[in-house]
Amino acid sequence: MEAQAFAIDGERTARVTRTTKETDIQIAINLDGAGRTRIDTGVPFFDHMLDAFGRHGLFDLDVRAVGDLAVDAHHTVEDTGIVLGQAVAQALGDKRGIVRFGTSFVPMDETLVQASLDISGRGQLHYAVDVPLQMLGTFDTSLAKEFFIAFATNAGITLHVRELTGENAHHIVEATFKAVGRALCDATRVNPRIAGELPSTKGAL
Repeated sequence: MEAQAFAIDGERTARVTRTTKETDIQIAINLDGAGRTRIDTGVPFFDHMLDAFGRHGLFDLDVRAVGDLAVDAHHTVEDTGIVLGQAVAQALGDKRGIVRFGTSFVPMDETLVQASLDISGRGQLHYAVDVPLQMLGTFDTSLAKEFFIAFATNAGITLHVRELTGENAHHIVEATFKAVGRALCDATRVNPRIAGELPSTKGAL
């Protein structure tokens, strides 16, 4: 973890804090960043995944999470998805001028994962990822889906994730986080050709 000062600055930024009896989570994000991250959730593999999400999505991302890890990592991972989704929704503001849609294919050795998303205002996840159920350090691979359910729901995005091929659990989960980060980078991009306009025939997102 970096010791130097770490600031989240920019126009499309957000800071969200959520405290429950199970977790205390603080997240700051800059959608127009350079992929700088500072992550500390107490779950090392999950830190690695959030770092990959931020770096490949080109989001400046600061995540601080304290959870009931003596029980397991479930609450920490799921609640981080909730707060990150809320932070993305807040940073998007009125969504005017955004591209709205994004798709990314990410290979990682034998694995290939596709993520496609729509910043639709209708939070939902469609997840066709056949990841082996195992522990990666203290991270249960089944928690990846729980994270993306919470994230998509709270960000208000329709998210499709599909594993096209894969065997190694680490590769599959990591390719998934990278693919979602890159797809979100494309979808949140501001297109100057539609500056000030909402990319919707309904006039609302």
